[in-house]
Amino acid sequence: MDLDPSSGRCRMGDTAPSQRRTLAEKLDRLFRAVHSRNRGEVSYAEVAEGIRARGGPSISASYLWELRTGRADNPTKKHLEALADYFGVNPSFFFDEEAAARIEEQLDLLAALRDVGVREVALRTSGLSPEGLAAIRGVIEHVRRVEGLSGGADDRGEDSG
Repeated sequence: MDLDPSSGRCRMGDTAPSQRRTLAEKLDRLFRAVHSRNRGEVSYAEVAEGIRARGGPSISASYLWELRTGRADNPTKKHLEALADYFGVNPSFFFDEEAAARIEEQLDLLAALRDVGVREVALRTSGLSPEGLAAIRGVIEHVRRVEGLSGGADDRGEDSG
């Protein structure tokens, strides 16, 4: 997305469409991913009130719904910054596809940590030596490869040990 200086609104840029997600898709991802463990998504009214309480720009619950569903797609930069602040992500999530990809990885981790089984495994690693943690990472990466899953440390060029 680019900022249109004449209107102060955001517009889609000219980068590769295959890697570009819409504002609606990105906003939907935030609504689905960012909420407390013991409840579902926040409501549009809660987000609008949360933005107002933080001193952000006026935004209505219905406008948030329009943005999330793609019925509206030209929010002001201030609205996007306020949404980023509310959901606890960098505003670059809305403007920069590389930053959005990094933030998506963090959102995936957040979602995984809500899973009881993942939390149990993570908690059981407490106190293990670096060698023990490396062994566990190795087992996890092996199982991911066997099950045809990508996105592990090996896929990002990181050391697994």
